[in-house]
Amino acid sequence: MITIGGQTYALDDPSVLAVLGAMAVGLLVILILVTLRAVGRSGRMAEPMLRQMQALDSRVQSLSDGQQQLSGGLMHVSEAQAAQQARLLTLMENRLAEVAKGMSESLQGSATRTARSLGELQQRLETIDKAQAKIEKLSGDVLSLQDILSNKQTRGAFGEIQLNDIVRKALPADAFTMQATLSNGRRADCLIRLPNPPGPIVIDSKFPLEAYEALRRASNNAEMIEAQRMLRIAVRGHIKAIGERYIIEGETADGALMFLPSEAVYAELHANFPEIVREGFAAKVWIVSPTTCMATLNTMRAVMKDARMREQAGAIRKELALLHADVDRLGNRVENLDRHFHQAAKDIEDIKISADKAGRRAKRLDNFDFEELAPDSDVPRVVPLTRD
Repeated sequence: MITIGGQTYALDDPSVLAVLGAMAVGLLVILILVTLRAVGRSGRMAEPMLRQMQALDSRVQSLSDGQQQLSGGLMHVSEAQAAQQARLLTLMENRLAEVAKGMSESLQGSATRTARSLGELQQRLETIDKAQAKIEKLSGDVLSLQDILSNKQTRGAFGEIQLNDIVRKALPADAFTMQATLSNGRRADCLIRLPNPPGPIVIDSKFPLEAYEALRRASNNAEMIEAQRMLRIAVRGHIKAIGERYIIEGETADGALMFLPSEAVYAELHANFPEIVREGFAAKVWIVSPTTCMATLNTMRAVMKDARMREQAGAIRKELALLHADVDRLGNRVENLDRHFHQAAKDIEDIKISADKAGRRAKRLDNFDFEELAPDSDVPRVVPLTRD
């Protein structure tokens, strides 16, 4: 059953079947016409598409050719890149070899320099060790010196030893006496035998160390004033003792020397205690340090030399007179010898003259023809010879 337009039709009705068949045929025809028309339109539309496809095929062929060319170019580029990489690798290997060689040489040079530096450092360390040992020894010597200077007796012996060394370096052995005893029973550290005037002069060693060290340690004005007072008292006492003990009229010179074995104490006195120095001048006690003592002794040596020259002046004049006589005798003997030489020369000249004459005569005799000179008779004929 089928309902169309509100009416119901049976499918098994022949009329209905005929109508449905006619309608199917019509629809088939219409479909065929539509299909043919669509095919026509498709053919017309396929022509440009075909042309596009042909163009696309041409382009694809061109792309294929380009791809082949690109493949060849890429292969060439690959080969060139491989060659370039090989060259780069070779260059890098050579460069790395040079760098390695340079680094090896540099390391060897650095090792050599390092070894040399270590050797020099070792030598310097050895030098430092030696210097350290010397410093330690010097420190021990300084401590020993401090121990020596802390005791008055050993400090006095230190000054005497230093004075002895200076005097022995400056003067001949017969010009001084160490620890000389004077007529008053006093023993001087050193007696210099100067000629009169001024006469023998005494050098006595004094070392006012305690007062000087107190002056150096003074931390305030009161301590400094007290230390200065102590130093003045000590030096004045030494000046007075030397003037009373070692200046003896008719036996020694009218002055004496006070030897200070410290340049620092000597400089302190002259810098800050000029009145003490003037008091020493007034008492004819001259303060000297190791340096000024050496200069004074050299002056004394010149004085001794001049005095000895004066003592030997008579002997020198006598020797000069004898020398003058010897020179006169030598002159006379030279004159006699000169006369002998002149006489001998004259005699030789005369001998030469006589020899020349004898030679000439012998030559004339040799040239005579004795056969022509022989006479016819047997009586010999004497041919006189004339004397030139």
